[in-house]
Amino acid sequence: MNTQEIADLQKNYLIPTYAPELALVEGSGTSVWDAEGNEYLDFVSGIAVTNIGHCHPKMVRAVQDQVETLVHISNLYYNEKQPQLAKALAEHSGLMDAKCFFCNSGAEANEGLIKLARLWGSDQGKFEIVTMQQSFHGRTLATLTATGQEKIKIGFGPLPKGFVYANFNDLQSIEDAITPKTVAVLVEALQGEGGVIPADPEFLSGLRKLCDEKGILLLCDEVQCGMGRTGKWFGFQNYDVQPDAFSLAKGLGNGFPIGAIVAGSTLANTFQVGHHATTFGGTPLACSAALAVIEVIEDEDLIANTTMMGAYLVEGLCEISMKHKQWISGVRGLGLLLGLVLDVPALPLQKKLQEKGMLSLATAGNVLRLLPPLNVSQKEIDQALRLIRETCEELNPEMAALSPNP
Repeated sequence: MNTQEIADLQKNYLIPTYAPELALVEGSGTSVWDAEGNEYLDFVSGIAVTNIGHCHPKMVRAVQDQVETLVHISNLYYNEKQPQLAKALAEHSGLMDAKCFFCNSGAEANEGLIKLARLWGSDQGKFEIVTMQQSFHGRTLATLTATGQEKIKIGFGPLPKGFVYANFNDLQSIEDAITPKTVAVLVEALQGEGGVIPADPEFLSGLRKLCDEKGILLLCDEVQCGMGRTGKWFGFQNYDVQPDAFSLAKGLGNGFPIGAIVAGSTLANTFQVGHHATTFGGTPLACSAALAVIEVIEDEDLIANTTMMGAYLVEGLCEISMKHKQWISGVRGLGLLLGLVLDVPALPLQKKLQEKGMLSLATAGNVLRLLPPLNVSQKEIDQALRLIRETCEELNPEMAALSPNP
């Protein structure tokens, strides 16, 4: 099928919650191909999902082998892959006596975190969760309410109660939001959907101290910045803090749907039989995919590559930013979760790059988000920088005219 045939079929039979332009049909490493055979350099990675690249041979073999062995049995029975994966995540987390619960998505993992916190605080009459403005935690009713962006809530009221909002990187704002009903603070180490905004160096450590003083939980949403994306296994590790629990998804399965809650000693045994469940969470197939992802990250030293290639990409982006400082204000992010921050809308830059064969992602209106696989090479980053440089030159008159800067 060509792109138009696929688009027509989708228009007729899919609920229109997305507005795609490309029909991507094949991927390998850092490249994807559309239905007409055009190649694209993929710096979206399925929105921080294909952290080890498309169709990595080790993951392909792991999934193929597991499909031929056992796909699904439900959580009514032991599944040898699940505790193996839980052990690996617990050990990499650094949380004391950590235990895991597996589900299917980031929203489901965050929903589970919310339930976990409420159950923990129920005997104390605590249920409110403080979340951050510009955060993003999912699209279920509870997680979209937890999200600090009003635009995604329009039309879905009445929304669940129990969420209050504070300003990211502002400890005083969070302290002012805490009441006797507060059970937890939920935060991202780096706000991806909110505009690629990292936590300030002292913010998370100060927040950990504040939560301890108030006797409440610190929860981290690691859905986008977990699994090596920021140059550490988990984003909070950039700040030398330990949350009481955190959520995972996206890069955990490299495209195979899987989510997780990782809980430290305070919360590890809060859920008991009957408190929470899922039919598809942590299947042998999903866990095999995730175990392969962890093996690749370890064997290929992708944490180190993320740090090195991230620094190299930032250096190149800063040079571009300085050349077009009339409408590009800078670069921010951690590891390979980076944003080119513009003073004008980012969508024209995203679209022009796509025309040239590079995929990127406009977010928060004025930020071009770049999310290459963690095994991206210097040659591929050079290619991306060349395309960004050329595109910025071509768009310079248009963007400069839109800029509020003289």
